Amino acid sequence: MRLPAAGSLAVWCVAWELIGRAGLSTIVPPFSRVVTSGLAALATEKFAGAVLVSLRAFALGMALALLVGIPVGVLMARVRGAGRVLGVWVNVFVSAPVSALVPILMAVIGIGEPTVVVTVVLFAVFVIALDTEVGVRQADRSLVEMARAFGARPHQVYTKVLVWSALPEILAGVRLGAIRGVKGVVIGQLLVAIIGVGELFELREGLGRTEPCATRDDHRRLLRPRYDPHLSQPGV
Repeated sequence: MRLPAAGSLAVWCVAWELIGRAGLSTIVPPFSRVVTSGLAALATEKFAGAVLVSLRAFALGMALALLVGIPVGVLMARVRGAGRVLGVWVNVFVSAPVSALVPILMAVIGIGEPTVVVTVVLFAVFVIALDTEVGVRQADRSLVEMARAFGARPHQVYTKVLVWSALPEILAGVRLGAIRGVKGVVIGQLLVAIIGVGELFELREGLGRTEPCATRDDHRRLLRPRYDPHLSQPGV
């Protein structure tokens, strides 16, 4: 007997609640408490503003990844020399752990939203380029020959035949790129640029507060004895 997906999720939620109530782990609170705190956080303006920052970084990164990845994939498929040169690097970065490059971005770009945007681009652009290349290479050559026979110009062959023929593979690359882009947002905001939702997570963890969505001012107030030159004694 197969358990439905909703039933499997319910079993996990019940197990989570029981483990949290039993106090078996200090890092696993009861599921009901997580839901209550999450709903309370959703109702705050701080959380809404943080989500907008995170979504803006994700949207900008994905837009740049599409603008770069699709043309590069077409170039790799149609120009043999470009495919040999760029294909090596694209395959390397698709397989390599891109998260290892994130600390380097902090040193080059700095700490802020641009770092998160570039992180999203690095996570998404290579898989988009690779799937675009595969789609263009597998395009029906008879359609290309027919278009040329009817007098289609080179740019019309690309825009009216090749791109549409490769569209399923391109959309598959966009889907995979979006998934990887979400990973880029999470890694960028939690490890490098503490902005958006990542900032709320870091501040709340550092403050140890129970109320949702601590602010940056709260964090500075907590750390003030460490860097205020007017205080004679730390901790006063």
